[in-house]
Amino acid sequence: MGIIWGHLMAGIFFLLFSLYYSVLVSLALLRRQRLLKPPLPPREKRGHRWWQLVPVEGVAKVVFSLSLIFPELFYPPGTNRLMMVDWEDPQRPFVFKDEWQHVTMYGFFLLSGVVDVVSQACQARQNLKLERAAEALAFCVLVLLMVAHIENKGTLEIRGHVLLVVPAFLVGLVLIFEVWVPDQPLLWVLKTWMGLVLGSWLTQLSIVMYAPPSGQPWRGENPMDLAFLTIFFCWHLALGAALLATVYGVCSLWHRRFSFWRKAPGAKYQPCPTGEGSEELEKLRAGARRQDGGV
Repeated sequence: MGIIWGHLMAGIFFLLFSLYYSVLVSLALLRRQRLLKPPLPPREKRGHRWWQLVPVEGVAKVVFSLSLIFPELFYPPGTNRLMMVDWEDPQRPFVFKDEWQHVTMYGFFLLSGVVDVVSQACQARQNLKLERAAEALAFCVLVLLMVAHIENKGTLEIRGHVLLVVPAFLVGLVLIFEVWVPDQPLLWVLKTWMGLVLGSWLTQLSIVMYAPPSGQPWRGENPMDLAFLTIFFCWHLALGAALLATVYGVCSLWHRRFSFWRKAPGAKYQPCPTGEGSEELEKLRAGARRQDGGV
């Protein structure tokens, strides 16, 4: 939507997902996990209740994407932008370019959510590579259409969207790498940091273009306004790093406290009994023999 709420909702969507990923990355680093999101066990071992099978992340992508697509086509009430060609005009021109670009962007994130749901809830085994590839495709489409989106725009809007392309491109690039090398913590951190910058900058850009706090519109013909727009983007780079560091610190405190609670009071290392005739040792030997016999 070419109004503040359309851009603001998209910015909040990316910001919330990036904060969620920042928690995942922080816990994965603290726990020294090999993968950011370990694969799910086979479907028959996950339980049979619906909330044990439905992937929350995939459903959230679908819901958020649909909540952004429908307003593009039908807001305000009574509007219908489903038409792509003006058939009443003899030249048959395309119409609603901006809205269909937005719908296409959100549509690929909707596809990513559907892939997550199918991979985790409908297949016997989760297909992590397919999920990463679908998410990488969504960000590649976002970058491609964002570059085309700034055609015939004002100077201020072009500068703001070009700066928006930078974190989106880096997130997409990292996701492409993660299809083949998902076990690189530096890539996790870079992806999450750029995702936070993408969400916060899109939120800021919606305010700059539609509701500046000063009450005076930004002027694209003024070099000073353009310079400060770039300065503010650099501040968002620092803000994203600060948010990620804060989330890591909070997760670190929680992880230490949780680990402390899980330790039984007075629990100490107990060596395995090795003396002949030990009851514990005989139980271990009997268990080993049963396992060997079942192979």
